[in-house]
Amino acid sequence: MTVVAEEVVLLAEDGTPVGTAPKATVHTRDTALHLAFSCHLFDPTGLVLVTRRALSKATWPGVWTNAFCGHPLPDEPLEDAVRGRAVHELGVNVGELQPLLPDFRYRATDASGIVENEVCPVFRAVVTDTLEPNPDEVAEWRWVEPDALRRAVDAAPFAFSPWLVLQLQQLER
Repeated sequence: MTVVAEEVVLLAEDGTPVGTAPKATVHTRDTALHLAFSCHLFDPTGLVLVTRRALSKATWPGVWTNAFCGHPLPDEPLEDAVRGRAVHELGVNVGELQPLLPDFRYRATDASGIVENEVCPVFRAVVTDTLEPNPDEVAEWRWVEPDALRRAVDAAPFAFSPWLVLQLQQLER
């Protein structure tokens, strides 16, 4: 059986696709702009899920972030990619996806010098399944009040992923 390397969609500055590249080669000190997504999960009572990235992650290991993020494969519908990543990272199925920040874009450099450079639409979903986090992706997780998350991010932004910090700032506008 041949294993095919996961590909990401490369983007021009205006956000149009211009090609693909193996995911394993994209995140460097000079990361090309590429397509990603981010999802905030809520439980039926309104608590929001925060996850701590596994310590084995290449970028931002051990940092608290939103429920999950990922990259759609070339020609994969974005909502299908979000749903698949929810299963992969957290073992849950998500229902309706609500776009929160469809045009979110950011560039950030982690402590090791690796750059994230993404057009990263942000979604919201409610989940009722029991979480079964993948330990290769998630070290810890908590359901928290949204206001408590905002206060924690304001008090210690360094403990959270830069994309979560920026997303919360844009959602408050």
